[in-house]
Amino acid sequence: MTETFEFKLLATDGKARRGEVSMPRGTIRTPAFMPVGTAGTVKAMYLDQVRDLGADIILGNTYHLMLRPGAERVARLGGLHELIRWQHPILTDSGGFQVMSLSGLRKLDEQGVTFKSHIDGAMHHMSPERSIEIQGLLGSDIQMQLDECVALPASPKEIERAMEMSLRWAERCKVAFGDQPGKAMFGIVQGGDIPQLRVRSAEALSGLDLKGYAIGGLAVGEPQEVMLDMIETTMPHLPTKKPRYLMGVGTPDDMLKSVARGIDMFDCVMPTRSGRHGLAFTRRGRINLRNARHAEDMRPLDEESNCPAARDYSRAYLHHLVRANESLGGMLLTWNNLAYYQDLMAGIRKAIEEGRFADFMAETQEGWARGDIAAL
Repeated sequence: MTETFEFKLLATDGKARRGEVSMPRGTIRTPAFMPVGTAGTVKAMYLDQVRDLGADIILGNTYHLMLRPGAERVARLGGLHELIRWQHPILTDSGGFQVMSLSGLRKLDEQGVTFKSHIDGAMHHMSPERSIEIQGLLGSDIQMQLDECVALPASPKEIERAMEMSLRWAERCKVAFGDQPGKAMFGIVQGGDIPQLRVRSAEALSGLDLKGYAIGGLAVGEPQEVMLDMIETTMPHLPTKKPRYLMGVGTPDDMLKSVARGIDMFDCVMPTRSGRHGLAFTRRGRINLRNARHAEDMRPLDEESNCPAARDYSRAYLHHLVRANESLGGMLLTWNNLAYYQDLMAGIRKAIEEGRFADFMAETQEGWARGDIAAL
């Protein structure tokens, strides 16, 4: 822990990086997967469990927390850390993703975004300054600039317009953020699937000398190859001594391939959402517990896992819970999935330190390719 925000590179293996982000509330070991706690909760999990699995940081969402319980209320209650009983770093998304995902409920102009609440229809305006203000009221340790995320495919003209506006908003967010010792504001590279726009965005943001940089607007409908190409295009234009965060990504394979290209931080709802829908991530790949093959299988998901959900409960029981729509099914599979994601990150960090990341990546992918154990 430090009184300031610091990023230190500890080891590299090819383009893969092992580092640490140090902040007053704790150290984030990178590469890191950050569980998503949109509304102040990682769905179907106790936060003590999330911490025990190895998570150094979680996410909150500015848009959703703005609507309920409300940023000013959270501040009166002592801040998000106090409210949810998580005394470790929290990163808050600026609300920019909702500019895309709630496109039917918003109007956008140079000043910001006007939202119609999906809860009660009330109107809310979020400018770059208000986004930073809300994140400050929540007490967020890493705050994201407000940006406009465009769903792909989109026209080059529309992608360029959104990228340029996001740059102007980044400048305003930096001014609004000011000097907050021990905290950080990250800029977000936009530019869709157009290399020249990604380069322009990355270079302009680098000129703002922010404490960290995110790559946004990917995993929004484009093939994995396009996502990886955009990462490779962007990386040479971002500072090497600052953390790099790939937003909203992704699958275990996405993360392995992105670490190989220099990404340090990830977040995604996939492990929690998949768990609530009966899908487990394991070292043998994805396993759908809804499938009838598991109905009388008393073997666990993975007898070698350190997670009780994977090691101690039978596939037959998990299948029953999922098919019966019992809450416990989603809880156990979410527990398993977050455990797998954190174990994968720990394996990646160790492999980079030992200079064997390429071998680790190949071994991990081979395990997925072999697939699940044979049915009984």
